Amino acid sequence: MNKKIKTIVITGPTASGKTSVAVELSAFFNGEIISVDSRQVYRGLDIGSGKDISEYSAGPVPVPYHLIDIVNPSDDYNLMSFCIDAENALKNIVSRGRLPFLAGGSALYLNAFLRGYTLPGGPPDTDLRNSFQGKSSSELLDIMENEFPELFENFREKNNRTRIIRAMEKARGVDNTIAPFAEKLSPLVIGVYRTRKEIHRRIEARLDERLKNGMIEEVECLHNNGLSWERLDYFGLEYRYLARYLQKKISFAEMRENLFIRIRQFAKSQDVWFRKMEREGLVIHWIAPGNKEKYFELIEDFLADNPLPIPEIQISKINYGEMP
Repeated sequence: MNKKIKTIVITGPTASGKTSVAVELSAFFNGEIISVDSRQVYRGLDIGSGKDISEYSAGPVPVPYHLIDIVNPSDDYNLMSFCIDAENALKNIVSRGRLPFLAGGSALYLNAFLRGYTLPGGPPDTDLRNSFQGKSSSELLDIMENEFPELFENFREKNNRTRIIRAMEKARGVDNTIAPFAEKLSPLVIGVYRTRKEIHRRIEARLDERLKNGMIEEVECLHNNGLSWERLDYFGLEYRYLARYLQKKISFAEMRENLFIRIRQFAKSQDVWFRKMEREGLVIHWIAPGNKEKYFELIEDFLADNPLPIPEIQISKINYGEMP
């Protein structure tokens, strides 16, 4: 029987600080990072997607990374593309005797890679369709963006109401068919925990910093280099609302407020995914960034095949504002 591939996963909601945690751990454990982010694969989507490339070389030894800046923003890239590329990157890392780290907050992508999920073409969901009666395509897209943000970012037929409903039917009825490569993995999943209040504070501070440090100019440059406003809208969040601002459809204040609200909603939707993953049996060890020793101890025990502790908390049981 072939030994399973030990893989470290660092995940968590947006603005939790998971990239810096992943970089520090990867540097210590002779690892390389595979980015799990549906927008960081695109060249030129830098500030808005939060690539933070400088963090990978902040330490004494730069940490190699994968699946960042691999396709042009005009190209199509979807869940299947990610799973294929992530598998190839992971095999490459292991072949050179290094430890693979999956790091990112695109929960749909992460779940698909770890569990080998497929989206089946099952029968229509009558209850779901009834709940959508009377809703416009725009209203349905808002539901998709809040509940399935990664699906929304990769969904192209945004004017087709029937396809919008069908896509959400499939996403809600994901079939847990384990793909062959997923069966070969032995993942240790670590979640970077912060209270919701702290996440909101960090989201706002990060947003203001990015607006001051070139995010508006980044979107303007992308458009001037040939990327349509519609394509920028497709990338969601920062790119959508900055595109609307640059088209003078909304004011700066409206853009900032809409972004702050939407990014908070995105963080909440990530929690929904993490709860779903836990319910389906994935063990996630949630640790606050300040408990650095716990990260190291957990990984050392995992690599040594020692028994791992039961997670202290589950995302489904967290009472935000309190830390066990």
